[in-house]
Amino acid sequence: MLQFSKYQGLGNDFLILEGRQGQLPQSVVEPDPVWVRQLCDRRFGIGGDGVILALPPQGQGDLRMRIFNADGSEAEMCGNGIRCLARFLADSDGDAPGKRWAIETPAGLIRPELQSDGQLRVDMGAPFLEPSSIPTTLPLVDGLARGSADLADRALEVAAVGMGNPHVVVPVEDLNAIPFDAWGAALEVHHLFPAKTNVHFLQVHARNRLEIRVWERGAGPTLACGTGACATLVAAVLLGLADDHAEVMLPGGPLQIAWPGRHGAVLMTGPAVAVFDGVLSPDLMPVGESLVAEPLTPDVADNAPFDCSRDCVDSCQQPDNCLRDAAQQQVQAFLNSTSLDAMLNLASESLEQRTRARFERDTL
Repeated sequence: MLQFSKYQGLGNDFLILEGRQGQLPQSVVEPDPVWVRQLCDRRFGIGGDGVILALPPQGQGDLRMRIFNADGSEAEMCGNGIRCLARFLADSDGDAPGKRWAIETPAGLIRPELQSDGQLRVDMGAPFLEPSSIPTTLPLVDGLARGSADLADRALEVAAVGMGNPHVVVPVEDLNAIPFDAWGAALEVHHLFPAKTNVHFLQVHARNRLEIRVWERGAGPTLACGTGACATLVAAVLLGLADDHAEVMLPGGPLQIAWPGRHGAVLMTGPAVAVFDGVLSPDLMPVGESLVAEPLTPDVADNAPFDCSRDCVDSCQQPDNCLRDAAQQQVQAFLNSTSLDAMLNLASESLEQRTRARFERDTL
């Protein structure tokens, strides 16, 4: 059975699938966007702003993260998402405060750290300020990509910053007075941003207190965006609107963002909370899959000097000793010997044990 966990960071919620041991089938590791949209649908699926996969590392990291937006597109990074993933790892492995992970993402190696109060502090890396690296066609002015974005009814002064994914920041006088949906949707796909962009409308209350509303690329209005809060602070600092450490208020709550010395890495601190654990029903499984492939037995794994899920995407590379066939045989044997009720009981017991361990640790 395919288990999942749902976590949220300031209301930005994600479905997390455990695959660090290579146990997820290829149809999940390389998901069909239609399946992702089905999972994230809040009426016909589980509901979420995205799906996160915890996968084996490909480089020097502890693990690799892939994150897919609610529309099925893949994102390079997500600040709230990586906090949720880190909290999931701590809950799953019983990690104590001070634990730090090196997580591989398309935006580079990101390092979240579990704090004593349960929040996550994340070294988000240095911001991307060169227009081509964001990417945007806005010109670089005094170290910041900025200029005018023409919409149907007006032109807006905007600034762009990359945090491994693109962001545009739009300072406004009053967040409640703008046509948020219309401007957000128009800016997301504006020709100034060839890879589309996340959109953040900024109201400055004080140099150390900023407020934003978020229109996320591929998701629309969301309650929070961690990379967006980081990009907003960087833009506000370079525009002379903020200090290098500020509380960024989002609809879902506050994040503490720092850009010490106005150079180097941006630091983000905020919460991530478990919502619930569950098991996908057969109707929500990817087409052609009924459950997760069982881990290979040691004797089979000894004959596998390569990654089957990676090396056999186009065709089987060792048909005389096919690891996928061996895994499928194990799955079929499991299915033949186990009733559906028994499988559901096994999954429920596993989830119950994990939830109990998390509760006991948090109450120590």
